[in-house]
Amino acid sequence: MSSLRRVSSFFPVLSRRDARYLVLIRGARSIGQGALAVDFALYLRALQWTAPQIGALFMVALLVSAAGALIVGPLSDNRGRKHFLVGYEIVQVIASIIALASSSPAAVIAAAIAGGFGHGLNGGAGPFAPVELAWLSTTAEPKDRAALYSINTAAGFSGMALGSVLASLPHFFKIILPGALSYRPLFLLVFLSAVAGLILLMRLPEPAPEIDHGHDQAESRNVTRTENRRLLQLLGVNALNGLGIGLLGPMMAYWFAIRFHHGPLSIGPVMALALVVTAITSLMVGRLTHRFGVMRSILTMRYLGLVVLVLLPLMPAFWMAACLYIARSALNRGTVGARQALNLGIVRAHRRGLAASLSNASTQVPRALGPVFAGLLYHAGFLALPFFIAGGFQAAYLVAYRRLFADRPLNPTS
Repeated sequence: MSSLRRVSSFFPVLSRRDARYLVLIRGARSIGQGALAVDFALYLRALQWTAPQIGALFMVALLVSAAGALIVGPLSDNRGRKHFLVGYEIVQVIASIIALASSSPAAVIAAAIAGGFGHGLNGGAGPFAPVELAWLSTTAEPKDRAALYSINTAAGFSGMALGSVLASLPHFFKIILPGALSYRPLFLLVFLSAVAGLILLMRLPEPAPEIDHGHDQAESRNVTRTENRRLLQLLGVNALNGLGIGLLGPMMAYWFAIRFHHGPLSIGPVMALALVVTAITSLMVGRLTHRFGVMRSILTMRYLGLVVLVLLPLMPAFWMAACLYIARSALNRGTVGARQALNLGIVRAHRRGLAASLSNASTQVPRALGPVFAGLLYHAGFLALPFFIAGGFQAAYLVAYRRLFADRPLNPTS
């Protein structure tokens, strides 16, 4: 683990061991997620699933994940973080074994819902992601959280990039594993990353509980009311973002396949490169927030990403669409860490599990609706329309997001 300590010398916000381990766990977990973000929809297609059926499965899985997050996050504020994350890794082990063993509809549905396969979660712990984010928030000072969360997301994007490269393996496996069987070995990546996560988690102590300091009872109630109002506003804002993300994210590999008739050998490297560039951008955003402020950094990149989003479906060639996809990924997803820092900064430390849960669920529930509608539109031949609808939701989100955080400090200190 000395190499991890050397990493912390380059990134001082990783000076604490629990911060280093949580980031490493995210990176390991994201490798399997990256492979399945490319190949899971293609695997279902090889099993003769239709686009609406694929979209419906993604919808159900996302809704289950969002419901779980609403329960687990607030519980972790009072009952500790570690055992919830250990439970998640155990679920991943079981889901990957089921997917490896069978391709029956019942097995695929159960494994996909439990494992969150194909969602492109960037290494996040599914319904347990709020627990992980709340734990991570305790490992850095408020002024450093945007940088820490940006490093955390960069680790996720880097792992997903490696996974996306490995998503090309079915092209070679099909020599000995015909048809849909060629995709099955990829579930080993999920199994191995979950085992690695369990080993690392066992080396970490349970974090100390967060307590509200410095407020008397009456003042604490007033602060809580203010926080609740901001949380409700965040729910509405995130819903707009979730609707836009859901129309594109889970079905992106499928769109490339039906629009340009390319398979995982082409799509995997494109998504891998997009994730590498996004990881680099995430690290850059962590530094930009110190210089230009969190809000300015986020909005500038997201507005540029919106322009690229609208242009992407108009591209006549695969390589042109791929270039814009890479640019949009960097501009859009590169701000995830900074946005997470802002979202958790609107409440006190002992309520961050709740804030992370509400932020997660308010994005994931509307996001769950997107794949179904996108699948129906693709099935009907409208290959560009989902992008334009998503662009409208993204534009509304950016306007509302700016209004929500207009009176917040550029570097959250709560």
